[in-house]
Amino acid sequence: MIPRVGHAPDAERKYVLRPGAYAILPLKGRFLLTMQIAERVDIQLPGGGIDPGEGALQALHREVLEETGWRIAKPRRVGAFRRFVFMPEYDLWAEKLCQVYVARPVRQIAEPTEPDHETLVLSAPQAIEALGNDGDRRLLSRYVSLTSG
Repeated sequence: MIPRVGHAPDAERKYVLRPGAYAILPLKGRFLLTMQIAERVDIQLPGGGIDPGEGALQALHREVLEETGWRIAKPRRVGAFRRFVFMPEYDLWAEKLCQVYVARPVRQIAEPTEPDHETLVLSAPQAIEALGNDGDRRLLSRYVSLTSG
């Protein structure tokens, strides 16, 4: 069973399933993240929705490139979680099924092309504190605890 983070779903509301792929990207002792600037600033693991007909790894590569401008290599799945949220950019309530991978950032080939996204590089403690959802924080914290020391 995939753990839920955040608020429990409202039994009166219909949610649309939105599978997505997201990346923990270690970069020279720090972590490559994305900052979405909308009504509020939200720091996130780079990634996003898996489009119809697209596989999770294909979506991961595409979304990381769109949100950070970086190419990645050697992704491996490290966990998953689900969240029930309102997505204002799509005007819908979603059950986000988030698959999280660790991948190696290879090189930045462009600036982010996703509107309202900027790239950040933060230390592990800064990244864990800044991430905007509990699922991202939990998986990054677990990754850091398993790889340090």
